Amino acid sequence: MPDAQYANTQLSDPAKEAKARELMLTLRCLVCQGQSIADSDADMAGDMRALVRRKIEAGESPDQVRSWLIERYGDWVTYDPSFNSRTAVLWIAPVLFIVLGLFLARGRFRKKAK
Repeated sequence: MPDAQYANTQLSDPAKEAKARELMLTLRCLVCQGQSIADSDADMAGDMRALVRRKIEAGESPDQVRSWLIERYGDWVTYDPSFNSRTAVLWIAPVLFIVLGLFLARGRFRKKAK
């Protein structure tokens, strides 16, 4: 488990803390579901904050940390999942629903015009 001190304690290097904080705002709490790990009070979010800070302190880039977390917890851990075969439905479905809605609305308005 990550050091508990990093869960609620900022890193001594302000630049590294800024990187960690920015990353934490883009990661979803696995327990709260609607909050980022930066905003959540859940123990799991605290563990994830500590993990992010520890990895940033060790010199890993935010992208490396994000990739590691996605590999471990899945695409759901991030608010901005990448486009791949597993997340294609997330990206394509809204467009399909809009097109379907426009098609249905067009048909509805045509019937009224006749």
